[in-house]
Amino acid sequence: MSGCVNEKSEGNQGMVKLQPPSKGVYHSAFPDFGGSEDNVTSKRISNFEKLANKSIVWAAFSDNWGESNVTFPKTAVETIHDQGAVPYIRMMPRTSLDEIDESNLVYKPDPNYSLQKIIDGDFDNQLREYAREVKQTKIPIMIDFACEMNGNWFYWSGICNGGGVKDKYGDPNLADGPEKYRDAYRHIINIFREEGTTNITWVFHVDADTEPAESWNNYSTYYPGDDYIDWIGVSVYGYTYAGEEGENFTEIMDDAYPQLESISKTKPLAVLEFGVNEGKDKPQWIKEALESIKNGKYPRIKAVSYWNENWEEDDGTTSKLRIDSSKESLETYKQEISNLFFIDKPIFN
Repeated sequence: MSGCVNEKSEGNQGMVKLQPPSKGVYHSAFPDFGGSEDNVTSKRISNFEKLANKSIVWAAFSDNWGESNVTFPKTAVETIHDQGAVPYIRMMPRTSLDEIDESNLVYKPDPNYSLQKIIDGDFDNQLREYAREVKQTKIPIMIDFACEMNGNWFYWSGICNGGGVKDKYGDPNLADGPEKYRDAYRHIINIFREEGTTNITWVFHVDADTEPAESWNNYSTYYPGDDYIDWIGVSVYGYTYAGEEGENFTEIMDDAYPQLESISKTKPLAVLEFGVNEGKDKPQWIKEALESIKNGKYPRIKAVSYWNENWEEDDGTTSKLRIDSSKESLETYKQEISNLFFIDKPIFN
């Protein structure tokens, strides 16, 4: 791949995975692929890189399964690869883009893609074909299955798939919701292994904010295990609603980071999404976020990925997360990310 560093060894038996840098942190992004998060074009990638004045290691996009679309997004993957970045697939088992209505909280699984259906093998044929197509590309790819499962906004979340109940599924000592998520993710990875697909880096992705904030819903309860996962990461957002009093980056990370560290002693950690709405404090929020990482406050963080999008909130307002939401915000991002500590080339084993 253009611009990558490849250090393969005979002992890896053909496995190609993104390795953490020994020094520094990867610079990556969701470079505004639209509201559906899957409008992948080379121009959108190059536009972000021009704004940031720095290339990105990976470009994240959503693979929305939709009504009946458990298929490998080959065109998007090839577009990102041809642009010189690593394709980062957010595998989203959802029928529609709608999230759970906060004004009428009804916690139930997705009508088509419940975790139980994945575990039961309802999509095995499609997933096997998906795995075979990934293998055929020979492109190093990252896959992040059903992100932020510890929240209460996606239908694959623990609260929607059994929650803290322990006697309806699997091990009676474990909460059903997290256990189903763990088993569904393991099931998918096992299928890819059976198909001999070795060019995938598997990512476990939680949200910093756990909802509900109960012990059964802790990050670690969802973890498929070190034998399955290559990277562990978190979403960290400041204020997103207009006038909201949000926390700064370090206030959030000081709570999240020890929990991330406790999941695994060896896996590299990443800030897989971060951003904040435009406001008088946005430049300072960005500055503090990137400087805290650069200065070693969170030493196991090996990648950051900015969520570069303006999205519509439930109240109809627009959350202006893009790095160019103001001249001051853009200049701050560019200045901070220009440091050579932030790396723009991937390293593979």
